[in-house]
Amino acid sequence: MIIFTGVAGSGKSLQGKLLADTCGYPWLSTGEFLRMVISGERRKHMIEGKLLEDDEIIAVVRKIFAMVDTKQEFVLDGFPRTITQAKWLLDLVSNNETDISLIIHLTASKEVVEQRLLQRGRTDDHKEAIDERFYEYEQTIKPILAIFASEGVDIVDVDAERSKEEVHQDILNVVKSRGQ
Repeated sequence: MIIFTGVAGSGKSLQGKLLADTCGYPWLSTGEFLRMVISGERRKHMIEGKLLEDDEIIAVVRKIFAMVDTKQEFVLDGFPRTITQAKWLLDLVSNNETDISLIIHLTASKEVVEQRLLQRGRTDDHKEAIDERFYEYEQTIKPILAIFASEGVDIVDVDAERSKEEVHQDILNVVKSRGQ
């Protein structure tokens, strides 16, 4: 699997879908799936920019993984977002249930991310939620990257502040250079 990570608004879904379409891989977006199935108080919680419980997210990811052959290459977008989720995923790898080929870490400044998120117009894209997502990124995503790096997972930083075409070309070059 190729995992896309980065702060909200860095282009994970856009670039993940572009890569999947270009290479013919399944694109598994936990965010898209959650927006389709989460309702009630849990949806309000999600719209406020807060993370759902690890057990709930892992259960959703199990269902998503059941829809594809996890031994073949696929793009994973929006997971893991906590250390518990990262460790769960690494357990799957150690049990030979799947493999992490590459992590693409999209980097972008808070100013660029805020501008993008406010322009896309989703109900969960408001100033307070954006601040919460940036805090979450600093507190959880960066430590998750450190855990993956310590396990020898290949992580590539990609500057996501450029045009979508430039970012996509960089990602394609990385993927091709690693024989994906």
